[in-house]
Amino acid sequence: MSRVVVVGLGYVGLPLALRAAEVGHQVTGIDLDP
Repeated sequence: MSRVVVVGLGYVGLPLALRAAEVGHQVTGIDLDP
């Protein structure tokens, strides 16, 4: 599948990153305040 980068893992970015990973994408998450 595709590579996905999610910038900001707040209340929108984290569920987006999790769902993308669930369907098989390679996900990289970046957050300024981990």
